[in-house]
Amino acid sequence: MENRLPIASEIASSAVSSGLRGAGVVLAGSALVSVCSHIALPLWFTPVPLTLQPFAVLLLGLVLSPRLAAATLGAYLLEGAAGLPVFAPGFALGAGIAHLLGPTGGYLMSYPLAAAAVSWLRKRIARGFAGAALSAAAGDALILLWGFVWLAVWTHAPAGSAFALAVLPFLPGEALKVVGAAGIVNGLDRIKRRNR
Repeated sequence: MENRLPIASEIASSAVSSGLRGAGVVLAGSALVSVCSHIALPLWFTPVPLTLQPFAVLLLGLVLSPRLAAATLGAYLLEGAAGLPVFAPGFALGAGIAHLLGPTGGYLMSYPLAAAAVSWLRKRIARGFAGAALSAAAGDALILLWGFVWLAVWTHAPAGSAFALAVLPFLPGEALKVVGAAGIVNGLDRIKRRNR
């Protein structure tokens, strides 16, 4: 009986430590997305601004487990829904839930699923830059698809017009975000291999 008590104590201590580490990762990750959301460029022809948010979502998906990636982006959305200034500035209808239900809501609400999908694919596709880029590209396509569908419904615009507002202007920037996230993760993987 005496031997079991220290083992149970070690298990409990390990669980608390793991939970605190996970909470720290979630908070740091949601802070990264928040900072990237404020690096924004409004476009006069669409209600969707250019931001670095998708880059942060893709990067987190590439480095975290699917569950932790989804939890991080879920926490980000909860912070924004609660009224914290984590979403891109300049939204005309307000903050919090109103922002989530506005024209960019589809992009935002896709983030937890997109990050989890990127992470899931990353674990199943070959390592290296190409695998990371394919995983990130799939997640980015999911973000653009949800944003496109949401904006088409929100504006009652025909599919072609919604595509021109929600996807087309962002393709070059999204390609750079995919390549940037994959490059960073590939570099981190190389550093890890060298330090082993």
